[in-house]
Amino acid sequence: MKKPLFATKSAKSLSPMQIHQGRLTQANWMASSNFNARPEGTDISLIVIHNISLPPDQFKKTDVNGLHYVKAFFTNSLDWEAHPYFKTIEGMQVSTHLFIERSGEITQFVNFEDRAWHAGRSSYLGKTECNDYSIGIELEGSDNQPFTKEQYMALASAIAAIYKAYPKTHRHLIGHSDIAPGRKTDPGKYFEWNKLRDLVGQRNT
Repeated sequence: MKKPLFATKSAKSLSPMQIHQGRLTQANWMASSNFNARPEGTDISLIVIHNISLPPDQFKKTDVNGLHYVKAFFTNSLDWEAHPYFKTIEGMQVSTHLFIERSGEITQFVNFEDRAWHAGRSSYLGKTECNDYSIGIELEGSDNQPFTKEQYMALASAIAAIYKAYPKTHRHLIGHSDIAPGRKTDPGKYFEWNKLRDLVGQRNT
C-alpha cells in the first residue's frame, strides 16, 4: 500500500499528477466490478464531487480484515451485518472513479474511460444521466464536518490532471447536490469551493 499522499509536503513542492490509459498514476488501484462502458461517442465533460462515510459521520472505520468500509462498499465486499446502518444499504451496487481519504490518500476503483455508478438519476445543463459523461470523486466526509487540508490538496491535484487529460471537463466542476437537487446534499455546506478552485488554479499555472 502506498503511503498517504500530501501528508508532509507543501502544495508548491508536489509533483504534478498524471493520467495514463485512464488511471491516475499516483492513486492506489482497487478494481470495482460496478461499472460499464460509456455510451459510444461520449466525451468526458464533467467532474462531480461527493462525500461518503460508513457508518455516517464516522471516518477511517475498517472491517475485521482491516479493509476500509467505504472501499469494501465500492467492491461489493461490505459485511452488511457489521453495523446496523449497513442493512439500510444492503445490496446496493455503486462505485466511484476516485476516493480520497482524510489523509489525502487516493484510491481509484474505475478507469476514467469507463462509466462509474456514482451519480444516479441526475442532470447537468439539461443533459441527463451524468454517469454517462462524468468523473466521480468521493471524499471521505459528511455534510456535518469540514474536510481536511490533505483532501483539498489531493483533490486539487487530481482535478488538474483530469483537466489536462480530459479538457472538456474544464469549468464543469460541480457537487452531487447540483445535479440531483432535492435528492442529494453532498458535498455539503462545509465544502470550500473557493479554496478548491484556488488550489486547482495554482496547479494549472
